Parts: sequence; C-alpha cells; structure tokens
Amino acid sequence: MPFVDDVAAPVSGGWEAWLAYADALTTAGDPRGEAIRLEHLHRNGGEDVPEPAAAYAEVERALGLDPLRADGSWQFTWSRGFIDKAVFRLAAETAPQRRAMLERLLADLPHARASDPTDPEQWEAALIDVLLSHPATRLLADLELHLTDYHHSAERAAAALSRRPWPRLQALYFGHDFDTLFELHETSTGNRVDPEKYLHDAVVPKEVERALWTSLPALRTLELEGAFLFDDVEHDTLTHLRTRGAVFSDGSLFAFSAPGLTSLEVEIGHDVHGTVGTNAQLEALEASRYPRLRSLDLSEAHFDPDEAGDFVVLAESSLLPQLTHLGIRDLVIEDTNDDRDPLTVLTELAPRFAHLDLHVEGDIDIEGADDQDVDHILSGLGLGEHADTGDADVD
Repeated sequence: MPFVDDVAAPVSGGWEAWLAYADALTTAGDPRGEAIRLEHLHRNGGEDVPEPAAAYAEVERALGLDPLRADGSWQFTWSRGFIDKAVFRLAAETAPQRRAMLERLLADLPHARASDPTDPEQWEAALIDVLLSHPATRLLADLELHLTDYHHSAERAAAALSRRPWPRLQALYFGHDFDTLFELHETSTGNRVDPEKYLHDAVVPKEVERALWTSLPALRTLELEGAFLFDDVEHDTLTHLRTRGAVFSDGSLFAFSAPGLTSLEVEIGHDVHGTVGTNAQLEALEASRYPRLRSLDLSEAHFDPDEAGDFVVLAESSLLPQLTHLGIRDLVIEDTNDDRDPLTVLTELAPRFAHLDLHVEGDIDIEGADDQDVDHILSGLGLGEHADTGDADVD
C-alpha cells in the first residue's frame, strides 16, 4: 500500500507546510501528494484547474478504498490528503455482491476483528471497521454512523474508534433510526431485534465505551439515537449533546458525565407500550452536574405531566437561573384539588423564567384560567413573544 505514514502531517493550516508535505509524499511514491497540490491550486482560484475529485479517485484506487466507494454505504470527502468527513448508511442495492467485496478488502486492508463472512448481519460492522482502521481516516473531523445491524456494528464501530486517538474529530453521529421507541428493529436481512434486551446491559460494553470517549479529545458535538446504546457519556470537553430515544442503558435521560456541555437537546416520545417518561427525570438537571449549560431544548421531549407538569419541575431546578434558552413541549398546569389554583401557580412561577428565552412547542394549557389572564402573565414578563401559542389550547 503506497500510503506513507512516516512523514508527519502538518499541524497548522497554512498551505506552505502542506505543499512541503505533498512534495515529501510524492517523493515517497504516495499519490496523495499530487492530489494535495491540485487541491491547493483549485482552492486558490487557478485558471482552468480541474477539481481534485479525479485525483482523489486515483488515490482511492491506489489505497484499495475504491471498493468501499463502489459499495455506496460509505460517502466520504478528502481534504489535504486525508478523509475529512465520512457518512455511513448501509446501501441495500449492493448487498448481493457485498460478501465477495468484503472478503477482498479484509484480505488487503487493515482491520481489527474478524467477521463471519456467512453472516450478512456482520457485513456492516466489517465495512465500518475497514474504513476506520485505515490510516487515511486519522485526521477525520466529522463522522456519521447510521447503523442498521447495530446489534453487531455498534460495538464494532466503538471499538474501531477506541483503538487510537482522533485529534480532529469534532462531530459524531452514532445510532440507529426508529419510528416508535422500543419497536422491534429490522435488520438488513429482515430479522427482528428487540432493543429492550439491552436494558441495563448496553449494546456497547462498558470497557469499550470508556476507551471510546478517551479516544475523542477534540469531540465537541455528539448526537446519539436509538435505545440502550451506552451506559454513560463521560467527556469533559463535549459542548453540545443531542439524544433521541432512551440511549442510556438504565433509561435515564440526564444522568451522564459531560460537565462541559453548553447545549443539550433531548427528544423522546411515546414508546411501543404507549407510555412516556416521568418528569421526575428532570430532577437530575442540577447546576452542579452541568455548570456550563446555557441552552436546554426539551421541545421534542414528552413527559407524563403528573400533577404539575414540566414547567413546575423546571421552576424548582437549580439549573434554571444559569440558562439563557429553554424549550419545552407543553406548558400545562392542572387543577389538582390541593388548593393550588393553576393560574396562581403560573403567576408565582413565571417570574423565575423571565431572564431567558422561553419557547413552548405545543400547548399552553392552564386549567380553568381565562385566556386573557394567561396572555397577560406571559406577555407582561416578556415571555409571550417567545411562547408558541398559535396552536395552543388555553383553557
């Protein structure tokens, strides 16, 4: 393989150093040198300079990566001789020839673990392993892993990422799609996987998970989607986290270790049993746990309102004073027959939200209250213009 790994890639972004790097690669017989020079000319407006795509296609052929391009499951772009962004989503149309292609790749390219070539549900894991094991990905900045056979590939992908540090990987999507939480997941072969089998026993083993977060020192944006993928996120410098589903194995939504977060989005709805989480989960939103959090988006998070709803629970949160933006699904305060008039509750609690940008995605429902009284309270505090009351039911 002509990939030259004993010439240090520049740390700075200046083209002078990268052109010197390109010369060294060319001298060593690495085709990436010519591609880097062409990329430089193209970016700097050289007349009649073709785009570097053809040069990088030649690089892929020389490095043995062209079968991955042809398979169609991986989409990736190059920058300065390295793969800069990669997106994985299993392609159904090339499945018939995938076994033979993978057998060739696994014979020719580095990879971490053996796969059973007779099991098509392991092919996705092998495709991911092969690319992430290749030295051309070591300066990857943006990675998306949309998994189909996640019961195999989630652990394998996490293990592949955990084997070495990724000094430039800033954004990661990791997960699988679903319509209703905990529905039986269909694999690439039409089999069914019950995601609830991973409750309290995460898809990615704890030792692999710990190594994964350690290997991503530059990670700032993380998106997790699915059910019971990890036990935790343990990352001190992660700044933005988005979760969709019950991604942690104990079913918690907020009990993870990311003290550097400034922005958190949580999306969760009804599961296949027709239930939603209790808003008691919101009690984990403590200032001591998230000292830097400023934006909290729960506008797509459905909770059982219990007696008082999200608004009342959040009003008591130690986190609330430090937030500058808060999105909630509904603003619902019900009559509990406990001498708690809903309008009085709104009047008492609304001032606690006056310092931030409040957005209500769905209904504003203050039981028994007059529409004008509710509008007066919200508008008088400067909240009315931020609350989405266009489709609201105000009782």
